[in-house]
Amino acid sequence: MSYRVQKSDAEWREQLSPQEYAVLRQAATERPFTGEYVDEKRVGVYSCRACGAELFRSETKFESHCGWPSFYDASSSDAVELISDRSLGMVRTEVRCAACGSHLGHVFEGEGYPTPTDQRYCINSVSVRLEPAEG
Repeated sequence: MSYRVQKSDAEWREQLSPQEYAVLRQAATERPFTGEYVDEKRVGVYSCRACGAELFRSETKFESHCGWPSFYDASSSDAVELISDRSLGMVRTEVRCAACGSHLGHVFEGEGYPTPTDQRYCINSVSVRLEPAEG
């Protein structure tokens, strides 16, 4: 896949902290209930921490009690890329930033949350940055 934002591995390592690099560029996962946005309630836009592309809006964030920020939809249909992930001996759907290909987390369906889409985008806090709304 060719991404709009492309950087060398060295450039990503220079730009990102070691934890950001591990999650965004190597598909690691932060420990549950440790991310800065797990309990975040402010209104705003969540952007990719690697490239700044808009990914999610606070209106779609919900309490899933899973240990990571959860959203029921991306901010637009082309904001994220969904990829089949067969690591860890199971089939999951990986969520990546459509602009730079950075790993964000995974999306799950059919879990019964009372949301409009029946989807749970389980996103690492370290992969996004909240830009609070003005006012």
